[in-house]
Amino acid sequence: MSEIIRQEFQFYGRVQGVGFRYKMSHLARGHGVSGWVRNEYDGSVSAQLQGRVEQMNEILYQLVQDRYIDIQEVRRKDISLREEEQGFQICY
Repeated sequence: MSEIIRQEFQFYGRVQGVGFRYKMSHLARGHGVSGWVRNEYDGSVSAQLQGRVEQMNEILYQLVQDRYIDIQEVRRKDISLREEEQGFQICY
């Protein structure tokens, strides 16, 4: 198994008003990934995920397969771990 990492994501496309945050939250919790997700004013969605890269890739794969979500671009970068973080939150 790979090590635990934390990544920041920015999603562009039809990602607001289609259940994106709820789907990501459900997937993250199901895969044991911590972090958060929120809508941005420019119509994009931001998220931070902490877990194994394989878990994050599976979450992204499931999001892309959703018939209502249409991700046109994803920006992804490594960031510092938050050792104390527990669970996954939808930010409002």
